[in-house]
Amino acid sequence: MTTVLLEKDGRIGRITLNRPDVMNAINDDLPRELEAAVLEAGSDDTIHVIVLSGAGKGFCAGYDLDYYAQATEGSGHAVTQDMPWDPMKDYGFMMRNTQAFMSLWRSRIPVIAKVHGFAVAGGSDIALCADMVVMADNAKIGYMPTRVWGCPTTAMWVYRLGPEKAKRMLFTGDTVTGKEAESMGLVLKSVPQAELDEYIEELAERMASVPINQLMMQKLVVNQAIEAMGLNQTQMFATLFDGITRHSPEGLNFKARAEQMGWKQAVRERDLGTFDWTDNRPINSPKARP
Repeated sequence: MTTVLLEKDGRIGRITLNRPDVMNAINDDLPRELEAAVLEAGSDDTIHVIVLSGAGKGFCAGYDLDYYAQATEGSGHAVTQDMPWDPMKDYGFMMRNTQAFMSLWRSRIPVIAKVHGFAVAGGSDIALCADMVVMADNAKIGYMPTRVWGCPTTAMWVYRLGPEKAKRMLFTGDTVTGKEAESMGLVLKSVPQAELDEYIEELAERMASVPINQLMMQKLVVNQAIEAMGLNQTQMFATLFDGITRHSPEGLNFKARAEQMGWKQAVRERDLGTFDWTDNRPINSPKARP
């Protein structure tokens, strides 16, 4: 594996997203290697807890838009098809990624996500599949592609936040800091950046002192409560809708804008709300978020 690293440290398995040169952005390999690392850690009876983190400046910046958004049909990694598009082809591709991210949820042993810098877009999908998320106070989390060209396929926002706060995040595509995420109930804890490692180590060591069978039983009980609420069905719709967002008129306009101006400019216009994707024209900057 090259995009994901697995190390064993006593009773702790350490999985690291390892594409620091592109802020650990998701390509075709990363989801599969993440799942393989989780399965390998889970097959070791001496590992009691997994700590998931990102190399470099942040946890994960989401899908590698330089890799995907500017790809063309037939390139092997295009996520926008020529029209007419086959929604089931798109669904098959994205559901494989969704299920790979969900390996964290299905892992027989607990997973703690350690977020520094940012866990945004698809990176938030990964983090929120962990059993617990601990963030640095100044780290950012959010799913900006809900503004155009995306729907969070793991759909964990509503199960962590409840309907109203989930809508507040998904209707705006805003990011929030670790402090805000903790106050909303999105993550377990937010701590100063300088204290993040120490907090994670203390929590992981405390959990690692519990027998694996006890950890497994408690995780299964809690997860079953969420799954009984319809998690699998919600993810099916979310993953299908994600493909629709990329092939809607606005999604196609975003793709064209990225090809014309570069993905950084298109993403900046999307996140700031300075482009009307329906009329395909720039608009005045809206007010800053509350």
